Amino acid sequence: MQLSSILSRFSEPETLKMAKLGRELRAKGIDVIDLSLGEPDFDTPEHIKTAAKKAIDDNWSHYTPVAGYADLREAVCVKFKRDNQLDYKPENIVVSTGAKQSLANVILALVDEGDEVVIPTPYWVTYSELVKIARGTVVEVHTTLESGYKISPAQLEAAIGPKTKAYLFSSPCNPSGAVYSKDELAALAGVFRKHPDVVIISDEIYEYINFVGRNESIAQFADLKDRVVIVNGLSKGFAMTGWRLGYIAANPEIAKACEKLQGQFTSGTNSIAQKAAAVALTSDLAPSFGMVKEFTVRRQRTMELVRGIPGLKCFEPQGAFYIFPDVSSYFGKTDGETTIRNSGDFSMYLLNAAHVSSVMGDAFGEPACVRFSFANSLPNIERAWVRIREALAKLT
Repeated sequence: MQLSSILSRFSEPETLKMAKLGRELRAKGIDVIDLSLGEPDFDTPEHIKTAAKKAIDDNWSHYTPVAGYADLREAVCVKFKRDNQLDYKPENIVVSTGAKQSLANVILALVDEGDEVVIPTPYWVTYSELVKIARGTVVEVHTTLESGYKISPAQLEAAIGPKTKAYLFSSPCNPSGAVYSKDELAALAGVFRKHPDVVIISDEIYEYINFVGRNESIAQFADLKDRVVIVNGLSKGFAMTGWRLGYIAANPEIAKACEKLQGQFTSGTNSIAQKAAAVALTSDLAPSFGMVKEFTVRRQRTMELVRGIPGLKCFEPQGAFYIFPDVSSYFGKTDGETTIRNSGDFSMYLLNAAHVSSVMGDAFGEPACVRFSFANSLPNIERAWVRIREALAKLT
């Protein structure tokens, strides 16, 4: 059967691939500790679940508006004003089936064949693949551990060219944990002012999981706000991964374009999830900050364990719930059966020898690194890193 050429343009997400391999080993009775997926190991807070149950009882069971219920779009605006001091109207908001769909809508609405999208590395695995699906060209700008995995204004200026359509980044960043300060964003804003046709796509899905203070959005610069598309959702900050609800804030032209696309793909997002989300966004954030408190403990312990392993160079994350160590010192080493040639070999070796799942850095644009999540229980994290240390000690 001849399938569409679109399938040859992009790769399966390595995050999902590694999770799948881990499940296959578990099905064989092997105790695999999952440090691959970016999913909080917390349950959705009770008040949000109660809102969903009430929505069912109140018969919110019919098709929903493509862009989202009016009360939810208003709730998103309230959240932006409360948390980010940003003024938006419901016409700026489009609700989607997860932030991944929000990103897909934005990329497909903006990017044509030949358009360039500048993306600093490391980046979330789906960024580059969405650009490829849209027949655009990814322009990677490599950052370093020494720079805190942040792009400099000079690097940004050098990357923008006549074909640049958009700039796409996340803060807090998946996978590095880098968080841009207001001053750092202001410096980048100075570059964007020279290039008025470039759209800035700011993925802020990890907004609440921030270990260095309140999250700063590049949309705060009033003269740039109309060119900024904020992507956010409820998966990470509210432990609502399975509810599948994301949203964007954008100028009305982009918002309407995303609504038009979504109308042909999925139409409106799940009605019950929307009613629960409206409550989540406008309620007390204590449960979210309680999760962050636990993630802070796990981050500290993870860094202690990683520092005890020779050869790993690791940036201490400022946000999100990952570490992204440089593992290249192990390239070329072997246990007599397996030789580690790259980060993919490194991840597979840990999966098979230590029964710990991770994600190779190539998928994030940095082939010397590997991503490990600390969105798992502290006992599991400690068991995992003992196994990793023992497995790596066998390599010579």
